[in-house]
Amino acid sequence: MLQLQPWLYRWLLPEGGHSLRRRLLVVLLAPLMLFLLVNSLITYGGALVYSNHVHDRDLAGDALTLMQMIATEDPDGRISPQARFLLEYDPGGHNYYSHFSVRSRREGLLAGDARLVPPSGLALGNDTPRLYDTRLDDRRLRAASIALPDTPHAGDTLVVTVAETLRDRHQVARQILLLSIPAQAVLILAVFALVWFGVRTGLRQLDPLTARLASREHDLAPIGEADVPVEIRPLTRTIDGLFARLRGMLALQERFIADAAHQLRTPLAGLRVHAERALGQADPAVTNEALTHILRLVDRANRTSTQLLALTRAQAMEHEPGERERLDLALLVPELVRQRVQEALAAGVDLGYEGPARALWIEGDRHTLQELLDNLIDNSLRYAGRGSTVTSVLDRRADGIVLAVEDDGPGVSPEWLERLGERFFRVPGGQEEGSGLGLAIVQRIAERHRARVRYMASAAGGLRVEVLFPALSTGEKNGDA
Repeated sequence: MLQLQPWLYRWLLPEGGHSLRRRLLVVLLAPLMLFLLVNSLITYGGALVYSNHVHDRDLAGDALTLMQMIATEDPDGRISPQARFLLEYDPGGHNYYSHFSVRSRREGLLAGDARLVPPSGLALGNDTPRLYDTRLDDRRLRAASIALPDTPHAGDTLVVTVAETLRDRHQVARQILLLSIPAQAVLILAVFALVWFGVRTGLRQLDPLTARLASREHDLAPIGEADVPVEIRPLTRTIDGLFARLRGMLALQERFIADAAHQLRTPLAGLRVHAERALGQADPAVTNEALTHILRLVDRANRTSTQLLALTRAQAMEHEPGERERLDLALLVPELVRQRVQEALAAGVDLGYEGPARALWIEGDRHTLQELLDNLIDNSLRYAGRGSTVTSVLDRRADGIVLAVEDDGPGVSPEWLERLGERFFRVPGGQEEGSGLGLAIVQRIAERHRARVRYMASAAGGLRVEVLFPALSTGEKNGDA
């Protein structure tokens, strides 16, 4: 058995990994072997019952024969040497019939083994011997007793008892079992061969699907369920979901490359023009002017690349659950606005905040919310102009919590309000340079927080951008506290 273990282990766990075919065969083979064992036990039990039945019949016949012999040849109950020899003779040498006794109720033991005592309550005049189990010298015996009432002595009764060991019965049962095991083994092997063939044939249904997937190179289309067995459709649906996520990520990557090429083409071309201008002119004034343009274009390219990365990150987060936490906007927003005050003062803009003192809870991500507010404030600082006022407003409404940034700048014409938030869209006629990505980033971050963005004119005539967040219920806030 120990020599078979390494072979069996290599068969069950091949070097190439787990085998579904072998796992199925093992799962089916184990019950078949158990069935063979149980069937062998049942066969042995049945054979033993049959052997007991045959031997009981022969044992009863021996008791009847001995009784008839005594009744016809020697009514006194004495056993002739010839009869004793027949009773004690065993061709196999196992002494199966080595115990018998003939007893008289008046005179006691007449012949045989004194230790073999007949059962009590033996009926007289019954032609059917009584069969029962007994023990003699710690050996189990099967005995048959019959009473003979007709004797030469009036009122006397002879009781004849014949007993045998159980060895022959078990030997016959084992012989029957040994005869049946080969036939059962052949049947089990035949069933196992059919199972092997069935498993191989069934797994071949996966070959068309495997060939179809192997023939793909860059195709991430769904597999579908046309030639897919029902049992593995959950796997193919999972693969289709993975393909869908990969298509989204590849599309996002291609969009980023296209956007970067589109947005960086103009600054790079301008850098080349002004660099050639600075190299080609000896006038320091012209050189300084060209270098000034180069610095401005570098800042523009840097801002564009930063916003492209931020937009791509915001779009990628749409496919990921992300980490969420309970946030009190009444504490978070004033802190974030305070971080932009110095920048606003340098730009000549009065940046302020208005909001309630009570807590306003939402569920979101602190870092992306900071990026959302930074883009709103940056958009107002850039387009409202020097001397303007920019206010961050926080309020609670019946349908949620509103975070708004408004200014008193030139504003946006009503015909362009609906297009704000589109990638690379800039309001025609604007003097300030921009990438047209800031509000698109705001839009994507708001969608990730299940929030809505609205663009409208402010009370002072400038632009007001509102982000409506779904508020946490009281039960949600208390449950997480």
